[in-house]
Amino acid sequence: MLWSAALLSACSFAPRYHKPSVAPAPPVYQESGEWQTAQPADAVARGPWWRLFQDPQLDTLEGSISVANQDLKAALARLEQARAQTRIVRAAEFPTITAGPTVTRSRTSRNAPNYDPNLPSVHNDWLAEGDLSYEIDLWGRIRNGVRAARAGAQASAADAATLELALHAELASDYFQLRSLDAQQALLDHTIEAYTRALDLTQHLYDGGAAPISDLQQAQAQLEGAKTQQADTRLRRAQMQHGIAVLVGESPSSFQMDAQPLAADAAPPEVDTGLPSTLLQRRPDVAAAERRVAQANYGIGVARAAYFPVFSLSAAAGFESLQSANWITAPSRLWSIGPGAVLTVFDGGLHRAQTAQAQAVYDEQAADYRGVVLSAFQDVEDNLAALRELQSESRSEAAAVTATQGVLEQANYRYQGGLVTYLEVVTAETAALQAQLSAADIQQRRWSASIALIKALGGGWERH
Repeated sequence: MLWSAALLSACSFAPRYHKPSVAPAPPVYQESGEWQTAQPADAVARGPWWRLFQDPQLDTLEGSISVANQDLKAALARLEQARAQTRIVRAAEFPTITAGPTVTRSRTSRNAPNYDPNLPSVHNDWLAEGDLSYEIDLWGRIRNGVRAARAGAQASAADAATLELALHAELASDYFQLRSLDAQQALLDHTIEAYTRALDLTQHLYDGGAAPISDLQQAQAQLEGAKTQQADTRLRRAQMQHGIAVLVGESPSSFQMDAQPLAADAAPPEVDTGLPSTLLQRRPDVAAAERRVAQANYGIGVARAAYFPVFSLSAAAGFESLQSANWITAPSRLWSIGPGAVLTVFDGGLHRAQTAQAQAVYDEQAADYRGVVLSAFQDVEDNLAALRELQSESRSEAAAVTATQGVLEQANYRYQGGLVTYLEVVTAETAALQAQLSAADIQQRRWSASIALIKALGGGWERH
């Protein structure tokens, strides 16, 4: 008898869980170029991945996110909710015991069918009773519910990790964008000083009759255009600084970062991509998607169990008396115990629909999981390609900067010698400025792509 009960208690209608199949990981990333055998990497930064950039100010800012970012605090609160929900569901695995004394005074109606004239119509009832109720989980409904809730909590933990990774990456990207804007601001400040000197020179030439009014107007237009770019750069820097303040949990009104221009030759560090086969183990969003597939799988077991009767055990024990004097005595004892079962005979197709819904949820989560996996590989390939092409762009743009500087020097010599109009100088100066600004933009995009690659790889490189 006990052996049969043990077999029944182990019954479960949830399908045996298998992680959804995905396309096999390639041996190397397509955009990584020629693959090289992994070498010892003891010098590679461990722990917080942003330390790879060796920037103390960035390290300080990143350290504020985990303790002050409000979005992350909300995600951690959702995680605690999911863990509490697991404990709530798991409580059904244990009996529920209640106890409570009651004392009532009542009068029996003389016209009641159970009225006995030999007994007093007014009496007291002293009752102290404990009740026990327990659902016997023969079909695994409760167990699968607990497994589903636990998988949901694990998915919430991975969601929090995904958000934390995204916030750290966003902060690093914003930080280097701000430093790039500082570099552009310094370039524009220097350019405006040069344009101001050129305007003064042209004004003197015009006053002396050595330059036409058109040269003066072109110099003025060029200076004002540079000032417009300067103001726009200040605006973008202010907005970037405000965004960083919110990320680290500070008020934008009081947060201030000193200008720290990114050096023109600064290049992002090399990022160890590892092997594609390890990507799915490192990305928290992949882990979250997989846990939701498991949660949906156990949900099928819960839905299927609803077809079968719910067996329960109820028991009560206590004391009851008409007088307080003999309330807690042996003759006043009472007890009851017995099993019960409830089976839904007709539900209008409710259970069938719930089972179909649970299966559809599983299919949805499995498809989402495969989509997340594909997106993970795409993210890595996209940023590997971006880093490769941006490095090529950086070299060609550096050559363009050198060339435009040479053109500008020649244009100034020719203008001072009276061989050309000021239009040629303006054209050369505009080309030189745009080449320098473009070089700064490409540099910033390289840093952003490096950070995006780290995020696509799942963050740090420590073993889990």
